Amino acid sequence: MKKRLLALAGVALTSLLMLAACGKSSSSSNSKQVLKVATNAEMATLSTTKYSDTTSLEALENSFEGLYRFNAKNKPVLAGASSVSVSKDQKTYTFNLRENAKWSNGDSVTAEDYVYAWQKMVDPTAASPNSQRFQPIKNGTQIAEGKLPTKDLGIKALGKYKLQVTLESPISYFSELMTGAPFYPQDKKIVEKYGSDYGTSSTKTVYNGPFVVRNWTGTNLKWSYVKNQKYWGKKDVKLQKINVQVVKDSSTAGKLYQTNKLDYAMLTTDYIRQYEHTAGYHSKTIPLIGYMSFNVHRKTTANVHFRKAIAMAFNKNSLVKNILHVGSPLNGIVPKNFAFNSKTGNDYRQDAGNMLTYNLKEARKEWAEAKKELGSSKINIQLLTSDTTDSKQIGEYLQSQLETNLPGLTVSLQSIPLKSRLAATTEHNYDIVYGTWQPDYADPVNFISDGGQYHLDDDYNNSNFSNLLDKAATTYATDPVKRWSTLIQAEKQLLQKDAFTAPVYQGGMSYLLKSKVKGLQISPYGTVLFYRNASIK
Repeated sequence: MKKRLLALAGVALTSLLMLAACGKSSSSSNSKQVLKVATNAEMATLSTTKYSDTTSLEALENSFEGLYRFNAKNKPVLAGASSVSVSKDQKTYTFNLRENAKWSNGDSVTAEDYVYAWQKMVDPTAASPNSQRFQPIKNGTQIAEGKLPTKDLGIKALGKYKLQVTLESPISYFSELMTGAPFYPQDKKIVEKYGSDYGTSSTKTVYNGPFVVRNWTGTNLKWSYVKNQKYWGKKDVKLQKINVQVVKDSSTAGKLYQTNKLDYAMLTTDYIRQYEHTAGYHSKTIPLIGYMSFNVHRKTTANVHFRKAIAMAFNKNSLVKNILHVGSPLNGIVPKNFAFNSKTGNDYRQDAGNMLTYNLKEARKEWAEAKKELGSSKINIQLLTSDTTDSKQIGEYLQSQLETNLPGLTVSLQSIPLKSRLAATTEHNYDIVYGTWQPDYADPVNFISDGGQYHLDDDYNNSNFSNLLDKAATTYATDPVKRWSTLIQAEKQLLQKDAFTAPVYQGGMSYLLKSKVKGLQISPYGTVLFYRNASIK
């Protein structure tokens, strides 16, 4: 009996030791699953209806989830929905939502959450910078223009977990479109609780994605993404936490990476050569564009000859070769190797050709006409940029080129924090603004009807342009060849004839990433990181 008790005690002790070891291993494993990353600009908002910057977009795409998301191969798959059926005319999609999907406060994610968020997006009183994304949705354009009530938008809750979406016309890129942040749901109870303060800090937002945002006050330069324990797919999420800090200087980011204080850092143009032989260096061309946008409410920038002169008066090849060290010149609003004709397989940019190139002779001809119409031989304008290293350097380059190539022009450069720059452009408080933009789905119309072009819907009132886009979306929706040529005509109207926007370059992305980080995805449309499938080995 005594021996048996001793044996049992030994088994119990061994079991306790094994449990302790398992517990230690699990804790140790969790502690390893912490990623340290840098971003080069502050976050502006956590509201899906208000964002227009990349840092905010990255936060939203990791803490929210819509009907679809990108899988590990960057292909759209069902996410917030468990199944979908499509009508014969391919205009009506009926989704069954996941009944186990929850908000981070425990509320169920329902069909009404989608209806509420989408109707807010197109409400003209909300002035969302992304309302144009809803043009393919039935009545989306008319509602945004104030011609129809928001209840007429093509989205209906057929039950608590059943959602119906109706399109104006069939579109081939529907699933890609639905992965975008403008199409995420919102928890109405929480949005109405905080009112105008919703999304202004991490505590005044709830989340339905793989992570929740923590410790963002609305102005600070450090925050975290923490694994969302309410997320329906949490078993697939390996990272426990991502610590984010804003580091605008690549020199500092590079040093933090080399001293193991960062696992990921994106490089600005002037440090590519310095770090291109460093372990973990990567570089790729992406469909990000740099552009200048004009405030057409001001006399000088409202002049089409002035805009054309600006658009053709700077050497894009020199910018890419000597300043950026990555990417390529951009002579249209749609980048190359981005969208391909489903019928012919042709690259859109190749088919469309060059729209606005560096052409000093033509630029000076337009400049002479602009000065004549404006009644002045000396013109002063302000170029607004964010205060990131890249933006300031590109702004300085453009300032130098424009003043040198257009006699009588003085360009004052103002570089301010991104959040302030976004506010200034929203309020029309600028002459010319330089910015970058990344698409949401692989179709030329994403750039032509949006492309980050400020106030395009409100300020560019060209009937031919509108009619062409309308034909592309309706009459030629199922005719890829005619639709393609119609979009090219629309781009020519926008750029060649009106120079509403001045394309500058197509971007490239250079970054440092530790080899221990596995499965970290970069959006197929730009620089946004997806953490859902990432882990640390």
